[in-house]
Amino acid sequence: MSDKRSKTLHERARTYTPHELAALSGCTVRTLHHYDELGLVRAERGDNNYRRYGPAQVDRLQQVLLYREVEVPLADIKRLLDDPAFDAREALAGHLRDLRFRRERIDGLIASVENTLATMEGGAPMSDAQKFEAFKKDLIDQNEEKYGEEVRERWGEDAADASNAKMAGMTEDQWGRTQELQRQISEELLAGMEAGDPAGEHAQRAADLHRQWLCAFWKDGTYSKQAHAGLVEMYVADERFKAHYEAIAPGAAEFLRDAVKAYCA
Repeated sequence: MSDKRSKTLHERARTYTPHELAALSGCTVRTLHHYDELGLVRAERGDNNYRRYGPAQVDRLQQVLLYREVEVPLADIKRLLDDPAFDAREALAGHLRDLRFRRERIDGLIASVENTLATMEGGAPMSDAQKFEAFKKDLIDQNEEKYGEEVRERWGEDAADASNAKMAGMTEDQWGRTQELQRQISEELLAGMEAGDPAGEHAQRAADLHRQWLCAFWKDGTYSKQAHAGLVEMYVADERFKAHYEAIAPGAAEFLRDAVKAYCA
């Protein structure tokens, strides 16, 4: 048996004190105690009631730390890991995809900063397209990471890929227009909420601006009132989408949904 395999088998058989596992994992002992209290990574108890961590706890802690790295809340991590259908191999494959997305985003931003510095130091000037390319790619990658699965399930691979390609090909002026549309949507939405009527002038203006914003990103010719109404239902049902509009004002997601429903009726 190789020395490496022998060492691995030995590690799989050993247990760790909280201090030993903290040193091994990079966690603090306080964090391990907190995870124990939450039932997230429960330590075993010896005859002296001291905490010990065996192979199962080490593996579970690794999963917890990987999920924390991609900012999954502790309550959601516990629910995932406690699910009888949880597949550790599939989870690790997902972590790997997320980390590769992050690496690509960071690499793109690093390249953009390096090119900008080179320009400032007398190198070849960057085109306007180059200046914004990394930021657009970063946004595309973030959207894929957060919403890609739902979007592809609901509207299909072709629609998702076409939308990404449309965003990547935007000029600076086109991108600026989408940002201005977002500002106007927020403004009209707040005015509509103050008036209190989803079918009123400001609310309907917000709904039409929202249509224009969607058409800037959706594949040409794919907009329909049915798809528009279906999307805003998702804004209310999915907390990730809802949070964007709730940042404008509490209840904004529901008000926009009602305004769009009236607009599409």
